[in-house]
Amino acid sequence: MPPLELTSPAFEHGGPIPREYGYTERNVNPPLSVGGVPEGSESLALLVDDPDAREPAGKVWDHWVVWNVPPDIERISEDWDPAGVGASDGQNDFGEHGYGGPNPPDREHSYRFRLYATDRRLELDPNATKADVEDALAGRVLDSTTLEGTYAP
Repeated sequence: MPPLELTSPAFEHGGPIPREYGYTERNVNPPLSVGGVPEGSESLALLVDDPDAREPAGKVWDHWVVWNVPPDIERISEDWDPAGVGASDGQNDFGEHGYGGPNPPDREHSYRFRLYATDRRLELDPNATKADVEDALAGRVLDSTTLEGTYAP
């Protein structure tokens, strides 16, 4: 079986994320394609963060926290609403629910779109954070993958 895969028709792995997906622009998620979900997966979780924010923000900045995505999903459309498929999105570091686009204050940053296939649905509070999702994922991940992109101010 092929490994779990996350790609985007909007940008190449390691390439620039188009301006429109930035927080001060349209602030909608880029389209994503999912493949290679392992047999036995009960749900998917998607965590998007900015590890380069450590210096200006003092921490890895969390942009999107999504869990309980159906494992048969093949496409996450632009400006996607997780509730439409029974998934949940928690709190990002903008203090909001949903997608918060790239918004680097100082220089080009790298953004990680990390996808996890899990062996069960995650029972989490609607205000769950990335740390809550990561705790719930412990011992439950069947496969994972990362798509990275860059964004400059």
